[in-house]
Amino acid sequence: MERLMGLDYGDKTIGIALSDELGWTAQGLEVIRRTTVEKDYARIREIIEQYDVKELVVGLPKNMNNTIGPRGEICIAFAQSLQETLQLPVHLWDERLTTASAQRTLLEADVSRKKRKQVIDKMAAALILQGYMDSNSKR
Repeated sequence: MERLMGLDYGDKTIGIALSDELGWTAQGLEVIRRTTVEKDYARIREIIEQYDVKELVVGLPKNMNNTIGPRGEICIAFAQSLQETLQLPVHLWDERLTTASAQRTLLEADVSRKKRKQVIDKMAAALILQGYMDSNSKR
């Protein structure tokens, strides 16, 4: 099984998650604080090389009525740019409820607000990746 990387692309951060070697589970890895496109891509490339990632999954925030708004357009452009820059397949995955779901899980686990801010993006990335992997394993 080839390793996959999940990305939760935000205004200030990019949450990163990786699949295990068997492609069963996704774990949050880190949160990149966005600075410049060059530095952001350099860090993503480092992780890809370190973990031998073969495909990327970028969360696509859709509106509840399934349309794509300005935030979704930004994520689509990011995915296309990643694909061109890194020469790897990039898939978009509907992430409508992932951040809310991550938030709920952390609240139920009684994680402090400060701690939640530090892990929410990589947890959302893990949920995006897990959703993608689960849907593909059913085929």
